[in-house]
Amino acid sequence: MGVLSNTRTNMVIRPPARRRISLLTALLYVGLSIGAVLMISPFLFMVLASFKTGQEIVQVPPTLWPVHPTLDNYRQVLGGIPFGTFYRNSIIVSTTVTLSVLLTSSLAGYIFAKFRFMGCNLLFVVVITTLMIPFQVILIPVYMVVNAVGLLNTLWALILPAMVSPFGIYLMRQYIENLPNDYIDAARIDGTSEWGIYLRVVLPHTRPALSALAIFTFVGSWNDYLWPLIAINDQNKMTIPLALSYFNSAHATRYDLTLTAATLVVVPAVLVFLALQRQFVQGIALTGLKG
Repeated sequence: MGVLSNTRTNMVIRPPARRRISLLTALLYVGLSIGAVLMISPFLFMVLASFKTGQEIVQVPPTLWPVHPTLDNYRQVLGGIPFGTFYRNSIIVSTTVTLSVLLTSSLAGYIFAKFRFMGCNLLFVVVITTLMIPFQVILIPVYMVVNAVGLLNTLWALILPAMVSPFGIYLMRQYIENLPNDYIDAARIDGTSEWGIYLRVVLPHTRPALSALAIFTFVGSWNDYLWPLIAINDQNKMTIPLALSYFNSAHATRYDLTLTAATLVVVPAVLVFLALQRQFVQGIALTGLKG
């Protein structure tokens, strides 16, 4: 016992060895850091410029931080045009489109992933093929259909054509295909209906993919410019991109007001991403974009 205790007493606890970082890893970190700075620089300049005067923005040499910070730009932007109305329209359209795409994509993805019926693969190929068709090609047919049903110059004209997303169907199908069939078979043995399986088994296990799809859809709908420009003529029905374009054309040389309006435009999209970023990364990592 004395020898054992002496041995324990003489033991030296060494600190864990530091993990060595190879030169290639260090260069990778440096490259990613430089890329991150380059990506965030325009947004940082936009936000800081919204607190500058027009003269300070165009002065040479330029300044990064505002010398004389001011909120007059925000007062002029919010007081010059009905920004609240444009925000409301964009939130209504983007939220409705996002919820609709989540519903239709998850349903279609579940059917394509876990059901086998005649023409299943052919129908899925047709859905994927539509991803290669630019929206400009079907712009006139969509306009004629919307006009025929009397929805032009309404928010429904912006919502209905975007309620189904081929990309969303593809994304959800790839994710649900990796879901073990044992979960679904066990639910069917317990007597759960197909709707119950969809609501209680499929949806809870697809939250990461749904979060990723929600971000893609919301940001895409929020930034959509071409279709609202054609389908909307009433100023009370305009969305944020149209309002920004209208404001920019009215103040072509007022960089301070334009950058301030742009800052207000990107706030909701950034908030949505920050709220769902963790599940967004998980959804992209686990979806497995494979055939």
